[in-house]
Amino acid sequence: MIKRTLHIVILLLFFLNYSYPNKLSAYIDPPTIKAEGDATYCPQSYVKIAKNVIITHDPSETSTDAVYIQISSGYVNGQDLLQLNNTFASSHPLITSSFSPSEGKLKLFSPTGALLPYEDFKEAIEAVEFYNSSPSPSGTRNFSISIGIGNLSYLPRNGHYYEYVPFDGINWTTARDAAASRSYYSLQGYLATLTAADEAQLAGAQAPGTGWIGASDVETEGVWKWVTGPEAGTIFWRGEGNGTTTAPFNFANWRAPNEPNNSGNNEDYAHITAPAIGNPGTWNDLPLAGNPLTTANGNYYPRGYIVEYGGMPGDPILQLSASTTLTVAKITNTTAASRCGNGSVNLKATTLKGSVSWYDAPSGGTLLATSNDFTTPNLNTTTDYYAEAGGCESSRVKVTATINNIPTVTITKRTVYICSNESTTLSVSTDFGVVNWFSQATGGTILATGNQFTTPILTENTSYYVEANNNDCLSTTREQITIIVNPLPEVTDEEIILCQGSNTQLDARLSGMSYLWSTGENTQTIVVTTPGTYTVKITNENDCSNTKSIIVTEHLLPEIDHIDVNETTVTIHLKKEEAYFEYSIDGINYQSSNVFYDAPGGLQTAYVRGTNCGTDNKNFIVLIAPKFFTPNNDTFNDNWEIKGLIYYPKATVHIFDRYGKLISILNPNNPSWDGTYHKELLPASDYWYIFKIDDSSTEKRGHFSLKR
Repeated sequence: MIKRTLHIVILLLFFLNYSYPNKLSAYIDPPTIKAEGDATYCPQSYVKIAKNVIITHDPSETSTDAVYIQISSGYVNGQDLLQLNNTFASSHPLITSSFSPSEGKLKLFSPTGALLPYEDFKEAIEAVEFYNSSPSPSGTRNFSISIGIGNLSYLPRNGHYYEYVPFDGINWTTARDAAASRSYYSLQGYLATLTAADEAQLAGAQAPGTGWIGASDVETEGVWKWVTGPEAGTIFWRGEGNGTTTAPFNFANWRAPNEPNNSGNNEDYAHITAPAIGNPGTWNDLPLAGNPLTTANGNYYPRGYIVEYGGMPGDPILQLSASTTLTVAKITNTTAASRCGNGSVNLKATTLKGSVSWYDAPSGGTLLATSNDFTTPNLNTTTDYYAEAGGCESSRVKVTATINNIPTVTITKRTVYICSNESTTLSVSTDFGVVNWFSQATGGTILATGNQFTTPILTENTSYYVEANNNDCLSTTREQITIIVNPLPEVTDEEIILCQGSNTQLDARLSGMSYLWSTGENTQTIVVTTPGTYTVKITNENDCSNTKSIIVTEHLLPEIDHIDVNETTVTIHLKKEEAYFEYSIDGINYQSSNVFYDAPGGLQTAYVRGTNCGTDNKNFIVLIAPKFFTPNNDTFNDNWEIKGLIYYPKATVHIFDRYGKLISILNPNNPSWDGTYHKELLPASDYWYIFKIDDSSTEKRGHFSLKR
């Protein structure tokens, strides 16, 4: 019985050791604090955070051991600092201070550890200064001033208090129960539920240690809930490291990218990540008892837990903390303005807090206005003004009032003459801005930009229009440039035949103009003796030129080389054949072929002519042995003879009867046979002949009929 009673006493002492005055709060009124402070902070200055501090307290409790002032939101570790004003510190040795950079918290206390009157702390609070080391800080700093017993953090946004309780090796369930057994001036404690970024920062990254918080997915794997405090039963996360937040908070602070990861399939409780792992204040999931403490790694060994006070049903309304604010003086946005021509413009600037002051210089200068909007006086040139936030000269930002001159376009040549099928480059100038070219007097799209514009090839009169643009300030009107397109001389190329060994005249065929031939001559006509391509540049009265080409082709004169006669087939051969030669054997009918069939017998003439140049002719003989003759004295076909024989003085024709008897011998002197032998009529029959041109030629044999 004694042992059991002793065990209960020890547990009671454990909880009382980590609790704040439950019993005292029943007998005394908690102290309250009020403070004013909503100031602007100028970069790299020392600014007091509070004024008109009022502390009320129970008459029976006039003193306390410490006051804590914390940068509860917006804290930048490594830049922000809280400290006692040097003058106050030197004249009040009974109060000293200690700043914790990891928590962003300043502790005011007696160097001897003695209790000090609230009135002394009131003066000390009003002497606390804020400083930021950056030349360009930003944002807002909220400060919580806490006078209650214990080193708790206060978040003004929700009025909650946060306490880190160190306890090596404590498991999550024990931490949950221990937190629920704690109270702070009758505020019910619970394992912290961190539902927003500022809360996670203050109770996590700025906490003096790491430990358990009130989240778990032990009920359903991957469904993380807040299971303590006013938010008990609210889901805030689904999934593992690649999961998503859920309403109503849509916030979680898991250590990216892998937490929670349910390593070992038993990590169901949320814990603030040890700073040595990185990303202070983030969360990871651990088993109920965390991971064992080893020499290799103690980063996942539980070191305590985070208790949150506030928001529970029946909690009293306390004023144990006051809050103040410093807003960094900074121009957050500016709007410059411009206009065309002289006049005033409206400039704008915004700041995080308060109105904007306008100056005419980056430092010093004259105060021109105090307003987010500033209308300049009438200006005739671009002028810079400077917007200042919160009376901090270092925050000034230049805002420019731009006066754009209205441009004018200067054109030296408004009418330009060109020749058809030419382009031209037009030139203008402007005093300001750039020149834009258009094809119409109003509207339309820009054809080109610049002082020069090269037109396309033109065949008819065309107008172009120019205007100058100086930062969207346009010249008053578009100026017109007209292009007159003059026609070119109308020429037709020619092909001319030049007969071999002669000359020909080339004619430009346009009179009253100037000429330049490829031969260098400058008359309308020229005479050439050689084939080739000749050109003449013809220029009219508008100085427009066109070029005429004349191709001169030489045709040879026809010259017969020899004539082949094969019985009645005649072939005329030239010394050089050309397609433009024509042939005839009667001098009347010409053909493109040099071969003739069924030529008449006797002396004939071959004719050749060029279609444009020259002729030639040559005689030839066609020897034809008739197939029959009728010697009946009717004067028609009465003699048998080979026509043309008379032109071959050595020719002979021997005629035989069917028995081989020689009947007659014909030669140039006796070219025909009358059908008799020794003046006797021979009977109708077939007769044979042997024909030789001369002794060296091959004889030709044949036969014919004598008919009576």
